[in-house]
Amino acid sequence: MRFRKIAVGGTFDHLHDGHLALLRKAFELGEKVYLGVCSDEMARSKGCDVQPLGQRLGRVLEAVFTEFGEERVEVTVIGDPYGPAIRDPELEAIVVSPETRGRAEEINRIRRERGLPELHIVEVPFVLAEDGKPISSSRIRKGEIDPHGKLIKGGG
Repeated sequence: MRFRKIAVGGTFDHLHDGHLALLRKAFELGEKVYLGVCSDEMARSKGCDVQPLGQRLGRVLEAVFTEFGEERVEVTVIGDPYGPAIRDPELEAIVVSPETRGRAEEINRIRRERGLPELHIVEVPFVLAEDGKPISSSRIRKGEIDPHGKLIKGGG
């Protein structure tokens, strides 16, 4: 299945293989990818020490431009959990992880209330580290794993 416009978003703190799996799926399925990156304020509201927006945005854009080019992506900084997904009538799908699927379902509820068509939800499985647990920014921050899920000796 191919979509004209597909959304993917996140904090993209300590860009890792799990983030890259989401991005790859979005570019695989979408002609145009709407990429939302959480603002510093929104990222801080998660209660952890995330990298500054400039750093997070720079790394995700470098990865996207290197692998997929600039012409198929539209980037925005989002200040709330929904971004343009609750108001853009051209969006057809959203790419999520198991952790964020509930948010996509909430987006669809809001879209229904607003008379917009629901988004097709594409869930990408977690990318697992060497220990079989999901790769996550928080695990990288704690020094347990690297961005590819390799265990760091003495980490954590």
